[in-house]
Amino acid sequence: MELVATENQTMIAQMVRDFGAQHIKPHMMEWDESQEFPKHIFHQLGELGLMGVLVPQEYGGSGFGYVEYVTAIAELSKIDGSIGLSMAAHNSLCTGHILQHASEEQKHKYLPKLASGEWIGAWGLTEPNTGSDAGNMRTVAIADGDHYVLNGAKNFITHGKTGNVAVVIARTGEVGDSRAMTAFIVERGTPGFEAGRKEDKLGMRASETTELIFTDCRIPKENVIGKVGDGFVQALKVLDGGRISIAALSLGIAQGAYEAALQYSKERHQFNQPISNFQGISFKLADMATEIEAASLLTYRAADMKDRGLNVNLESAMAKLYASEVSVRVANEGVQIFGGYGYTKDYPAEKYYRDAKLCTIGEGTSEIQKLVIARAILK
Repeated sequence: MELVATENQTMIAQMVRDFGAQHIKPHMMEWDESQEFPKHIFHQLGELGLMGVLVPQEYGGSGFGYVEYVTAIAELSKIDGSIGLSMAAHNSLCTGHILQHASEEQKHKYLPKLASGEWIGAWGLTEPNTGSDAGNMRTVAIADGDHYVLNGAKNFITHGKTGNVAVVIARTGEVGDSRAMTAFIVERGTPGFEAGRKEDKLGMRASETTELIFTDCRIPKENVIGKVGDGFVQALKVLDGGRISIAALSLGIAQGAYEAALQYSKERHQFNQPISNFQGISFKLADMATEIEAASLLTYRAADMKDRGLNVNLESAMAKLYASEVSVRVANEGVQIFGGYGYTKDYPAEKYYRDAKLCTIGEGTSEIQKLVIARAILK
């Protein structure tokens, strides 16, 4: 594995930093306070090729791999975790599901719009009473002539209100049967498909999270992705890549929190010297830097394996577990280094602290990652 950044990675990182400094950083606290989803930012990211990083050029994408994708998410998340989260969810979940499992006709119809940022994508698996227990989902799809009729609800859906199209997993067979769920492409404006309540969140507040509600929603059978009954199996494969996304998100937040704390420790003086001179502070910074480096290696290893077409079930779970937990620890220590100022909104430490926690929950909790890892090593 090559540990030196490639020319593409360097180019993408600088492009994201420049864009973020001009278009995101000046407004991110306003978006956070108001919970505004800045849709225009994602149209602009699409123009930069960041809404279809993994999509081949024949479908209008950038045609890059996971290593470049991780770089883009991490750099965005160093600035604002909300923007990194939404960019990751759009790319790896909705767009990724269509890219990996849809027919050629479906790919040519939807991927160009998603990759360009003209359309924003959502992905519906989680339900109010079935988070990690997706096999017991209650959203059902019943065949009716040339259509399926969907009834039920999904929650914690990124872009559930604003998204132009959603990939939705619904039960088409018996409860608990992993081969009884099917993936559907559902466009915004389809009768019976609407957004429900928007969540009022601790962090990631500029990344929109809502319910999806289906009431006698008729979906043409041509909108089924792959085979009927393969939806859950497809979703698990999508989540293998999605975990790399959240590892990258976690890595970026941790790096942002660390860099802010490092800079502050050099500028803040107590007892006539910078607080970075004190062992209590310098040891915190040393731990933060070391754990970030370890999280980076795990994340880029998983990305490199994914690019080489290898099974990353174990490696993506390890990267997601470790990077997300590191993100929380680093953000916590960042607040501690800032002291009282770290508890105010005048400094960035508190936002990193709030944003980081989602990384240990979204796309599989830390406990689920340990379950995935344990199953893999105990085979």
